[in-house]
Amino acid sequence: MAHLGFIGLGVMGSRMVKRLLEAGHTITGYNRTRSKAQWLLELGMQWGETPATVAQAADVVLSMVAHTAALQAITGGTAGVLAGLRPGSIFVDMSTVSPAVSRTLAAEVAAIGAHMLDAPVSGSVITLEEGRLSLMVGGDWAAYERVLPILRDIGPKVTYVGKNGLAASMKVATNLSLAVQMLAFSEGVLLAEKSGIARETAVEVLLNSVIASPMVKYRGPFVLGLPEEAWFDVNMMQKDLLLALDMGRELDVPLPTTAVTNEMLTAARGMGLAEKDFAVVFEVLARLSGLTQ
Repeated sequence: MAHLGFIGLGVMGSRMVKRLLEAGHTITGYNRTRSKAQWLLELGMQWGETPATVAQAADVVLSMVAHTAALQAITGGTAGVLAGLRPGSIFVDMSTVSPAVSRTLAAEVAAIGAHMLDAPVSGSVITLEEGRLSLMVGGDWAAYERVLPILRDIGPKVTYVGKNGLAASMKVATNLSLAVQMLAFSEGVLLAEKSGIARETAVEVLLNSVIASPMVKYRGPFVLGLPEEAWFDVNMMQKDLLLALDMGRELDVPLPTTAVTNEMLTAARGMGLAEKDFAVVFEVLARLSGLTQ
């Protein structure tokens, strides 16, 4: 068992820590709002006053933060991860961030004599809690082999994709489909409903049809009622779609369905729905269709 550090104890990060504690690891954790981590402290997690303190206490430090700016905030400065890393340490960032920024940060970590891996995840709260989360990893192969048992304690499927930044790229390429699929599913439900079919019946049929991907199966029911706590809110999803659109422009890959879905998320924000789960695109489309929830 390893002594780990974990920075970012939000919806996903906190549940990852819980799994790691259950696997027997000792963990020093940090979150910007300590009160949100109280339940983990009661489970045995130790507290670090700063990201640097966490890095100093651990051989392997993991982070799961909201966006690129948040990653830069926890890594830079005298209280950041870089200030606490030691030669030989491994920093594993599991956030969905700019691949270019991830590569730059990896070079800064290497200058210390440590290693950085980008290891974003694919899945939701449900897949994480059920032990079905998948991870993709970019960076040094030897560092990857060292942390592989730890990552498998978070999720069973771990895939090495290549050098630093490539896992971040793969995650962006994956996440764009989540929102696009949710919008397409919403279109189907609303078309059926306005034809005279009950919404609940339309959802049941679609969830048992060939279009029912794993994501649609667990998020599709949200069109009947959103969760009180967003699994992945509009702002977070739009952040990922904007990363995808930036990559598309850079790599000359047209992303037409991503662009349209991004505009629907902008509409959701305009309707005051930014803090809702991104499945709220259904409500946006319903309002445009003349229907209400």
